[in-house]
Amino acid sequence: MEEVVYKDLFVQNNSLNISHDRELVFNISFNESNLLRNSTEVKVDNIIFTGLLAAVLGFMTLSTVFGNACVILAVLLERHLQSVANYLVLSLAVADLLVACLVMPLGAVYQINERWVLGPTLCDMWTSSDVLCCTASILHLVAIATDRYWAVTRVEYIHSRTTKRIGIMILLVWSLAVLVSFAPLFGWKDSDYLERVNVQEKCLVSQDIAYQVVATCATFYVPLAVILVLYWQIFKIARLRIRRKTGAQKIKKKFDCVQISEGHSDAHPTNDANSGNKAEIVETALDTTNQSEKETSTGNLKIENDHLTQSLVKVDNGNVKSVETISRPRKKQKERKETIEAKRERKAAKTLAIVTGAFVVCWLPFFVCAILMPLCTECVMNDSMLSFFLWLGYFNSTLNPIIYTIFSPEFRQAFTRLLLGKRATRNKNRQRRLR
Repeated sequence: MEEVVYKDLFVQNNSLNISHDRELVFNISFNESNLLRNSTEVKVDNIIFTGLLAAVLGFMTLSTVFGNACVILAVLLERHLQSVANYLVLSLAVADLLVACLVMPLGAVYQINERWVLGPTLCDMWTSSDVLCCTASILHLVAIATDRYWAVTRVEYIHSRTTKRIGIMILLVWSLAVLVSFAPLFGWKDSDYLERVNVQEKCLVSQDIAYQVVATCATFYVPLAVILVLYWQIFKIARLRIRRKTGAQKIKKKFDCVQISEGHSDAHPTNDANSGNKAEIVETALDTTNQSEKETSTGNLKIENDHLTQSLVKVDNGNVKSVETISRPRKKQKERKETIEAKRERKAAKTLAIVTGAFVVCWLPFFVCAILMPLCTECVMNDSMLSFFLWLGYFNSTLNPIIYTIFSPEFRQAFTRLLLGKRATRNKNRQRRLR
């Protein structure tokens, strides 16, 4: 009897164990299937993200090549663009084109792989090219700002702006860029450089504290301060000149008597005049508002003066021969002048804000991180954030050909001729004239 009970208990325990094992196997297989499903979804998401990232970086690289190549071709092929001032823009376009050709492709490979697999030699070449081209691009912006400031503040600079002078500026820009970029190749590196490349698979510029302080100050912080000061001075001078010009235009001449002799005329502003036998006396009420000189003639009478806005009466021996009336309401003129003045100031402010704003927005985040990384060892920098800030800096090379040429009608016409041909440009100009 005891044996039967024991056997029954044994059978029950075995059945319980078997059911438990089956349940355990089911749970394991269910968990494995969930893990496989989740990993598959993650892989699909990664593939989609990688594809989109590659497309964005590729488009950005090609856009940078295209934009800067257009600037270079426009200056080389269009004679009227081959001015001394445009040589700086040409050299800037060369620097930005090198960023697109030498720096962006390897940077895209590094970004997509999320690790550096090309070894320390290529890492040295890439980081040196990066610092060289980006530094040259930034320093060209300083040179352009300096050139514009001198052109605004020094009357004689337009005549002394020679090819030699601009060439020296370009040479200084590239020389400083070479010094900053090649210093790590001659030993100015931190001790963890090789370990970082080979073990951590990260390719970064030398993290030596002294080098980072010197490099970031020379390539960004000092240029930023110079650009801000120069463009602020340019804006103040432009605003002052606009207001002076508008103030000069508001001077009104109430009466102007013009005495004309046979064969010539001499204008003498006065309140009264004496008439001769062969003289014609013309009394006019003037409101001088137009800055350009205009001519009004009646028969053999020719008056060279600013635009007449009231009336011109020709008198010959007491008889009125002809009357010409040119009138503009004074109130409307005043409103128009104030509107023009405001528009000019807004345009000057907008142009300078775009130039400086694009530079600051593109490069400031990267250089803040660049100076913090070697100085703050406890600070944790997210790799994705650093990569985004680096490519934001590269994006400045994409914007430069747009910013420094879009405000020039000559460059816009040159781009139209390059892309659409001369016939399309002529048709466009004809349509503009018809309007």
